[in-house]
Amino acid sequence: MSVTLVNPEGLPKPDVYRQLSIATGSKLVFLAGQVARDADGRPVGEGDLAAQVEQCYRNINTALTEIGGSFDDVAKLTVYVVDWSPEKMPLLGEGVGRAAAELGIDPVKPITLLGVAALGEPDLLVEVEATAVIE
Repeated sequence: MSVTLVNPEGLPKPDVYRQLSIATGSKLVFLAGQVARDADGRPVGEGDLAAQVEQCYRNINTALTEIGGSFDDVAKLTVYVVDWSPEKMPLLGEGVGRAAAELGIDPVKPITLLGVAALGEPDLLVEVEATAVIE
């Protein structure tokens, strides 16, 4: 399996994500949005956006590892942030950076970032869903 990340000519070339991914493999995986809950369902990082982002990425990695994949197999991420404003970007980046360092992953993927009014539970600040392609 291979996911090749590309910033095509003629499009902006952002540092923190890629415009597209080209994925080859035999199994398409749609991972439900992951939130800041540990394996026992306990909240993680209450009120701390960076800590919640970090836990979301951990959960994505855990889920993919369980089925024989890895974060490297992620072709696209969608991130939902409650009450998004550009001032939250450093916290988002901090959480992604900490997760990447802890898990030894390259977090740079095609990504869609959406601001939302609320998520499924009032303590949740972020939810991250992933699409992956594995062998």
